[in-house]
Amino acid sequence: MSDGRRLRILAVSDQVVETLYTPQAREWLSPIHLILSCGDLPYGYLEFLMELFNAPLFYVHGNHDRPELLFDGRVRHAPEGGQNLDGTVVWEQGLLLSGLEGSRRYHPEGRYQYTEEEMWLRAFRLVPRLLWNRQRYGRAVDVFIAHAPPRSIGDGPDPAHQGFSAFRWLIRRFRPRYFLHGHLHFHGRRSIIPVGPTLVINVFPYYVLEIEVSDVGNDERKRAGGRGGRRSISTGPLPGDAAESHRPPDRALEPAAGLR
Repeated sequence: MSDGRRLRILAVSDQVVETLYTPQAREWLSPIHLILSCGDLPYGYLEFLMELFNAPLFYVHGNHDRPELLFDGRVRHAPEGGQNLDGTVVWEQGLLLSGLEGSRRYHPEGRYQYTEEEMWLRAFRLVPRLLWNRQRYGRAVDVFIAHAPPRSIGDGPDPAHQGFSAFRWLIRRFRPRYFLHGHLHFHGRRSIIPVGPTLVINVFPYYVLEIEVSDVGNDERKRAGGRGGRRSISTGPLPGDAAESHRPPDRALEPAAGLR
């Protein structure tokens, strides 16, 4: 019998899902223990999900994320209450999480866009912490989130949607259980690509993972890096849209002018 516990993770990216943007989503999707955003989503939508499921939010920015002007005149630069995973590594509910924001640069002044060389440098900055995790926990990272995919692993042919070679190196070198991304919209079969022990998953527009994690209170198990089992759940068909969707009162009107 397993001595771990099962976490349900809601991963979202790129497109607001009306059936999630309603209080009824709690009835058919709960429990959700953790929310991961791979970018290009309204910040009010992410805050609503965080409140609806009473779950912590970790996110990275996508290339279309912009500051948002609220009804009361405030400017929101990120979802309030969420934690930006870009360039960091955190321990959350028994999982080691990390992430890198943005897409390949296709506009000289594009926000959250990077050249391949820039992304290599950003990936290298994670190495000391990942090596430290491997020494302490027995593995470097469990779930890595990004907006863009790895190069030639579920990416697109056009320059704006090509992935990063640096991500391929991170997967090969540090072997996360999951690499989650968005950026590429699709219709039909979801892209789930095994790369060694890693599953590379395009979570657009949302995806639910169930991951069994070991008891986080057991220091010896943490040092040994007990990984438990893993299971992924496809979202399948969406339930019917609710007649009236809830909207938080501070939902953004539009990207703030002049804050590109």
